[in-house]
Amino acid sequence: MAIISYKNVGIHSLSACVPRKVVQNSELDYLIPKEDLDKIIHSIGIRERRVAEKDVCSSDLCYKAAERLFSDYGIERDSIGALIFISQTPDYRQPSTAPSLQDRLGLPKTVMAFDINMACSGYVYGLSIAYSLASQEGIGRVLLLVGETMSKTVSDHDKVTTPLFGDAGTATLIEKGEKYGSSCFVLYSDGSGSDMLRVPYGGYRNPSCREGFERKTDEEGNALGGEQLHMRGMDVFNFGLSVVPSGIKEILKLLDMEIEDVDLIHFHQANRFMTDFFAKKLKFPLERVPYSLEYFGNTSAASIPLNMAYTMYDGSYPRRKHVLMAGFGAGLAWGTAYLSLENLRISQLIEY
Repeated sequence: MAIISYKNVGIHSLSACVPRKVVQNSELDYLIPKEDLDKIIHSIGIRERRVAEKDVCSSDLCYKAAERLFSDYGIERDSIGALIFISQTPDYRQPSTAPSLQDRLGLPKTVMAFDINMACSGYVYGLSIAYSLASQEGIGRVLLLVGETMSKTVSDHDKVTTPLFGDAGTATLIEKGEKYGSSCFVLYSDGSGSDMLRVPYGGYRNPSCREGFERKTDEEGNALGGEQLHMRGMDVFNFGLSVVPSGIKEILKLLDMEIEDVDLIHFHQANRFMTDFFAKKLKFPLERVPYSLEYFGNTSAASIPLNMAYTMYDGSYPRRKHVLMAGFGAGLAWGTAYLSLENLRISQLIEY
């Protein structure tokens, strides 16, 4: 594992943007029998999802979120020293999307801009990198843009993934400042499980071809193409159970803290049954675990910042000094962060 600690770096502000289009999971009775569908919705905790239109990309949602951030807090664009774009659904395979966002946002050409291809652990990983860059004398502020249009990657005839994934874009501004105090990140990976969540075709290992576009029906009746997301749901579930509680215990041990010292835990919004289990295993009060997946679904790397924007904007959860974040997913990769959100400014959620 990688252990990274910082002092006097933190999150200045946060915003999020979701598509206007709402899709109800109750409408999936064409795919899942009604009696089973009700049980699934109750278990995963996802009643509706936001779905981007065909011509809307992750970068468009992040652009809207970033513009709101600049507008709400009077942020000087020249104060940005680096831009990081995290997504598995970029505009193109090549080139990277971050430089185009630098241009669209009117940021100076002196800005360092690059993409990171990470899944559900992406926000925790991205924050660790943004904190590192913001610690440098020559960088200044870092704009972390995290967005996904996962709905474009799933088959509408896959009972495993269809009820889960939604779309969102987020913007987080990281800066230096003594008021932010100490933070810590503990990061892990295990590539032996990389086939648990995978789009098998469309890359350079298995390029796009006729076979990759053919939909094949499995023994459960799920029909998927090779360029759509394949997920072994139970394996992913067991993976989460095996690494997330232990990861939180590890960072608490490193910080010489007890679970009782923690004000909030922001889990990746994957599955309500799973994350409730994490909290119970840790003996952490459920009332201090914010949730938004009921309305947005699993938005992959964007889920933690979207969760923060949705659940904390109105002043809820005022105790924000000792906050944990836990991201986990495809790769396999996972990580836990400890930081303070006492000085965090949050913009009202926007739709596009």
